[in-house]
Amino acid sequence: MEANKCPFHGSTTKPNHGTQNHHWWPNNLNLDILRQHDTKSNPLKELNYREAVKTLDFESVKRDLKILMTNSMEWWPADYGHYGPFFIRMTWHAAGTYRTGDGRGGAATGAQRFAPLNSWPDNGNLDKARRLLWPIKQKYGNKLSWADLLVIAGNVAIEDMGGPNHGTALGRPDIWHSEKDIYWGSEDEWLGDNRYGKTRQDLENPLAAVQMGLIYVNPQGPNANPDPAKSAQDVRETFKRMAMNDEETVALTAGGHTFGKAHGAESEDYKGHEPEGAEIHEQGFGWTSDYKTGKGVDAITSGIEGPWTPNPIKWDMDYLKLLFKYEWECKKSPAGAWQWHPINCENEDMVPQVDGSASKVLPMMTTADMSLKIDPNYNRICKKFLKNPKLFEETFAKAWFKLLHRDMGPKSNYVTGDYKDVDYIWQDPIKTGKKISKRDEAAIRNDINKSGLSKIELIETAWASASTYRQSDKRGGANGARIRLEPQRNWDVNKPIQLNKVLSKLEVIAMNYGVSVADVIVLGGAVGIEMACGKKVDVITGRGDATQENTNVESFNLLKPKACGFRNYSEKEFAVSPEEIMLDKAQLLGLNPVELTVLIGGFRAMGISHSGDGVWSDGKLNNEWFKTLLLMDVKWEKTGYNSYVAKNRVSGEIERTASRTDLVFGSNSELRAISEVYAMDCNNDKLINNFISTWNKIMNLDRFDIC
Repeated sequence: MEANKCPFHGSTTKPNHGTQNHHWWPNNLNLDILRQHDTKSNPLKELNYREAVKTLDFESVKRDLKILMTNSMEWWPADYGHYGPFFIRMTWHAAGTYRTGDGRGGAATGAQRFAPLNSWPDNGNLDKARRLLWPIKQKYGNKLSWADLLVIAGNVAIEDMGGPNHGTALGRPDIWHSEKDIYWGSEDEWLGDNRYGKTRQDLENPLAAVQMGLIYVNPQGPNANPDPAKSAQDVRETFKRMAMNDEETVALTAGGHTFGKAHGAESEDYKGHEPEGAEIHEQGFGWTSDYKTGKGVDAITSGIEGPWTPNPIKWDMDYLKLLFKYEWECKKSPAGAWQWHPINCENEDMVPQVDGSASKVLPMMTTADMSLKIDPNYNRICKKFLKNPKLFEETFAKAWFKLLHRDMGPKSNYVTGDYKDVDYIWQDPIKTGKKISKRDEAAIRNDINKSGLSKIELIETAWASASTYRQSDKRGGANGARIRLEPQRNWDVNKPIQLNKVLSKLEVIAMNYGVSVADVIVLGGAVGIEMACGKKVDVITGRGDATQENTNVESFNLLKPKACGFRNYSEKEFAVSPEEIMLDKAQLLGLNPVELTVLIGGFRAMGISHSGDGVWSDGKLNNEWFKTLLLMDVKWEKTGYNSYVAKNRVSGEIERTASRTDLVFGSNSELRAISEVYAMDCNNDKLINNFISTWNKIMNLDRFDIC
């Protein structure tokens, strides 16, 4: 084996290059991301999981899991007679894919059951953990989703081994097919790292993991280079992109590695196909090893071999104690992976063999572990925890809870469970709002009409407030009216001067009636649309207002759109096209191709465009924009990165301008087919009705209280 070869077992599957549409026309806009959560594969479409999980006997589930923990199966025996460390790793890896850049990944969907996650090198042998859980999933049926079970198992494991735990919130519905359109990187080989600019900190957004197929960092060090100082850079950058600060990073690493061991009994060459590439008779059972028994002491997973602490199935302070007690030397595992062993290890710190035999082995540390000792700030935090074990326990429990629940959004999404009733700033807390009476709503609408604010000002403000929402991690949205707070108030895309003018008037109206600014902003958007079409736009009130104190500015800056196709805004040129950025945002808003089309056509018809491009109708909400788009009296010419002009075919005079996010609705065959429907005279009312229903969908995306 080459000296620097990472022993994570990779895929042996080769892509099958056929002649599908995307092979013939690879640059065509692919709308599949807007159909990502199609219900056609869902056998439980009629199930309301939020209601079903309320009937779950949670304590019974926990009791069954604790029995399972020590019920070792011959086909995949439990290390040290306890499956706890195995399940903690499974839970960690289910949640650890979360990234702050776009809110995607995480434990909220049970995505670890599907490709690519089920076959990532870093998830080696976790297929066995999920198979061990199947009898429990089968027993509790539709009342317990896989997504919740994958989280519960790790928490029960921590409890059963004496660790600190803040409990589990339930309410994660399952998905039913691969989220294949999530961007995990451009590399075409496992453990590739073609995702950096000039430095290791210049990691491509929205990615967080350092290499393709890893959850966090390469435990051997960057590209299997056992340099703890450089590893610390990777650890810090990656954990930051997964919403963790230095203290949380140390607590999670030290706490997680208190349990269990790594497996690298021999070369990865003994490993078979990953689950997704396994032969049909293996029934999705992956990484079948033909090295001796292939399990227990003979198991090969990461290629690193050995336990971290003398008692791998007990919560204690031994990880940190050993890290600082010894000097460590870098050696190769039996699989050829770089790892670290203590020099002159005392007998009391030797670890019993994993199979329960009388033999003992050395503890080990990975290069990533050693980075906690080498990096000055990590070192300081480690020593603080060593002096105060209670602080370590509490910090780990909080960080672990955050890891598992970050992508569930606010506490209102917690349906049931045994979690502590504590508010954290990362939950984006919002004061409870109250519904506005019909009488007051009518008066507020009247005051907005008399405010002198234009329909465009009102609509743009409401859209800017609501469109920050991300269905990936349920952050952002109109509830809370954070558009009036830093950092959103000064985002260029929100037109700060115009926004301040609008807010100064709407805030006075909200104060006069004792209602939330959030509700008045949404009512303002409804009034603006009514001005444009003459049709009533209903509003569900009851939003609350957030405060600056419970708004993490750095965290919310991650929601800032650098481009917004809906508003024809782009702050610079990007490597991907404006229409691809628009699709990505549409998916985060949960839009389908029809909803995307009616929103863009409606916005442009009413005159909403940050750049001024694409506005060529009379400012009313109607189908004139689609009619004009499909006319053949002009020829379009490119004038810049994202700018086009339409010249009259006879006179050659410029008649209108557009962006790529305008013209794609005429150039893309699928979007054009939808646009043609709305360009028909008989479908003008349909456009208005569909626009209003889609608008209200956006305004209510974060109203988890009315789901």
